[in-house]
Amino acid sequence: MSAASSNLFDDESIRPTRVEVDLGQLSRNLAAIRAHVGSAKVMAVVKANAYGHGLVAVAQEMVRCGVDSLGVALLEEAVILRQAGITAPILVFGGIAETQIPIFIRHDLTLTAPSIDKLRLIDNAASSMGVTARVHLKVDTGMERLGIHHYSAEKLQQASLQAKHVQVEGIYSHFANADAADLTHARTQLERFLEVLSFYEKHSLPTPLRHIANSGGILQLPESHLDLVRPGIMLYGVYPSEECARSVLIQPALTWKSHVAYFKVVQSNSPVSYGSTWESDHAVRVVTVPVGYGDGYFRALSNKAEVIIRGQRHPVAGRVCMDQIMVNLEWGTAYYRDEVILLGKQGKQQVTAEDLANWAGTIPYEVLTNINTRVPRVYY
Repeated sequence: MSAASSNLFDDESIRPTRVEVDLGQLSRNLAAIRAHVGSAKVMAVVKANAYGHGLVAVAQEMVRCGVDSLGVALLEEAVILRQAGITAPILVFGGIAETQIPIFIRHDLTLTAPSIDKLRLIDNAASSMGVTARVHLKVDTGMERLGIHHYSAEKLQQASLQAKHVQVEGIYSHFANADAADLTHARTQLERFLEVLSFYEKHSLPTPLRHIANSGGILQLPESHLDLVRPGIMLYGVYPSEECARSVLIQPALTWKSHVAYFKVVQSNSPVSYGSTWESDHAVRVVTVPVGYGDGYFRALSNKAEVIIRGQRHPVAGRVCMDQIMVNLEWGTAYYRDEVILLGKQGKQQVTAEDLANWAGTIPYEVLTNINTRVPRVYY
């Protein structure tokens, strides 16, 4: 087991509130996805600090496992990976500013071209640098976020044929509702995308790498797998929604844990934490755990969440503080430095990302990506 990207900590001195990531489970999830999508290539999506799991360590593991490419949202994320020595292809999904384009090219990154104007800017920058830039064209088929509208996409495709210093490596779109029970809109998006792709056959042109399938598409729309798939949250062992089909067996790779820092008996009618929102009508045992909303443990979990101590689930008592929470044991047992599971398994009990999301009124994506970088990541 090793602490993430730091020599400041060892296993004994590292902060007790920490995230442990099972790299072996990540590789098993990737293998299950590969088996499911057959000949399609796999782009491991590692944006947002690899969904809270740690950008560089996860990307290194994915490359070690032979993933075809990596996907990130921001130029900064891609540059960090290059600086870490990762040479695999990296596609940056997000929008770009003109001043960023030379940085993309210098770091051998693949750009998203969502419009004719951006494509021309990329072409001009590559020309002035005497190189060829790699791009993926982005088509909006019903997300209304980035990309040229599907009904105007031919203009972008035609423009790409005129760009002399651009290699159109791929063309892609993004599902808005592929993880829903009703796949009507997702199928409409796929139909629109396939119509856009017919441009290449009509003009007897080689078709770039085609991709649209996110986690929901991988799980529920096998016809959307095309040439490449982009697993995001499912790579980390979490399904994208409660109604989404579980057609691939995956398991969470992340455990968020802390330990008991303080033990006390709270007398009856003695309010706990800020705002005095919780009290008991009888004496109870309460422990303090060094984690709070400053670490990404949502304040919305106050008086709702449960943790696991000594194989038993216990509720959070009172409001979540910036750096600490209190847990009501009733008359259960706990000792200083006992392990506390905030997210993950202990014995027969488990707290899932879905549990935390339901208690906080959000989604598992936000639970994972919200775990603050002040929480050390440890890998095994």
